[in-house]
Amino acid sequence: MPRQLTLFLAGLTLAGAPLQARADSLVQAESPSSSGTETSSPAEDESTPLPAPVRQMLEEALAGGKDDEISTIVKYAIHATPGAETEIRAMVAQHEALTEGERETAIRQANAFALWDGKIELGGLRTTGSSSEFGVSSTLSASRKGLRWTHVLMGSIDYRRANGETSVERILASYGPRYEFDAHNFAYGLMQYERDPIVGYDGRYTGSFGIGYTFIASEKVALSATLGPSLRRTAYTDDGTETKFGGRSSLDFKWSLNPALSLQQTASSYVESDTASVISRTALDARIIAKLTARLSYNMQYESGSKLTDKAFDTTSKVTLIYDF
Repeated sequence: MPRQLTLFLAGLTLAGAPLQARADSLVQAESPSSSGTETSSPAEDESTPLPAPVRQMLEEALAGGKDDEISTIVKYAIHATPGAETEIRAMVAQHEALTEGERETAIRQANAFALWDGKIELGGLRTTGSSSEFGVSSTLSASRKGLRWTHVLMGSIDYRRANGETSVERILASYGPRYEFDAHNFAYGLMQYERDPIVGYDGRYTGSFGIGYTFIASEKVALSATLGPSLRRTAYTDDGTETKFGGRSSLDFKWSLNPALSLQQTASSYVESDTASVISRTALDARIIAKLTARLSYNMQYESGSKLTDKAFDTTSKVTLIYDF
């Protein structure tokens, strides 16, 4: 049981006497008098002072800053003292306003190298015996969220070699800025480099910009999509280079099943005159400790094009560990 909840229950015990006394007085007030007349009951909208022990528990929860603990304390405080609900919610609103003000001030005063959050994802395999295979999967990402701007840097590598032959060699690096006009509408940009000689290109450079819309943005569910034009220059492994205009779309979905478990679905697609690319990832994340998460993911990549050496529909299942820093 969280410390705040334990202290809260203790507070209710300490506050029990005044609460019981108030209840007894209400019962007495509603009982008929000896003269046969009834005493009028208190006004239904009369507020109840918040007992000191309960106030202390709520202040400690707010000072701790953990949303789940604050929600728990507020829920039980309102249940125990419904007449003090207005005062309780006013305390929470004041705390949220102060917290948001401090956050905005910190963001405005931060330099370009501050406020970055990073993640590193690692997974690998090694087999020996009748077959020899080695594989590694790694992703490094960093993001910085300001008042309206969000910047995301990401790099990943998937490599696998079996029985002396390379079967997977996929490298990706990207930078994606995003500007939010309001709670739903935003503009995005993308600069990206890819390498996948197994499919048929030594390098592919992508530039894209467009608009996006956030359909849902709650504590548990987030859903957004983007759409815009794209320009891709591809250096093929055996047939020169070419540059093509096309269209790009993407979908980003996240569902927090509970504080330790979440489901994610991301997908992006590019469509050109005779070339198409679709990349999709479904991931289930389970938090192990504060900064360490286990991920089970299913990745799909589809590539088509007349100059590609392999028109591929590849799927990969991974188990990786993610460290936040």
